[in-house]
Amino acid sequence: MPPKLLYGGIDFDFENPLFGIEDIREINPQRFEMEQLSGIVHIDNEKHGIVGFKDVTEDEFWVRGHMPGFPLMPGVILCECSAQLAGFYARKFKLLGGDFLGFGGMNDVRFRSPVFPNQRLVIMAQLARIRAGKRAEFNFQGLVEGSMVFSGQMIGVPIDKNQQIPGT
Repeated sequence: MPPKLLYGGIDFDFENPLFGIEDIREINPQRFEMEQLSGIVHIDNEKHGIVGFKDVTEDEFWVRGHMPGFPLMPGVILCECSAQLAGFYARKFKLLGGDFLGFGGMNDVRFRSPVFPNQRLVIMAQLARIRAGKRAEFNFQGLVEGSMVFSGQMIGVPIDKNQQIPGT
C-alpha cells in the first residue's frame, strides 16, 4: 500500500511555476541530458517540503534503449528527479553547506507503476531528518495523473566543487 501523500489536496499551477528551468539552473548544477526538473510549483518552509515536476518527453536520452518499443523511464532516473528536487530545496534554503547535494544513499524505494514519455511526473519531497552540516534525509514521492508511481527516502550529503577528483 502506498504511503500517505506528502502534499495532497492542493491545486498546483504547472503553467506558472514558482521556479522555472532558469531558476533551477541557478541552484542545481545538472545540465543537458541530466536536467531532470521542469519546474517547482510549491514550497513548504514550515515542513521543509517541495513539489516540482518533470515533463517527460519522447526526446529523453533513455527512450531509444529503455526499452525498445516500450519506452519505460528508468527507476534510477526517477530517483535522480527526486534527488534534484531535494537538492534544490536544500541548497536554496541552505540546509547544508557544500556546492551541491550528492547522493548519500536511499531507503525503502518502491516502484508502483511505469512512467512513459508524454506524461507529467509530479515529484514531492519533504525533509525527514537533518544532521547539521553532514546529511539531510528526505522522503519523496512521484505521481502521474494523481497516482503514486514511486516513493522512498534519500540521503543527501554536501559536496564541494574543490574536492579532489581521484586520479587528478
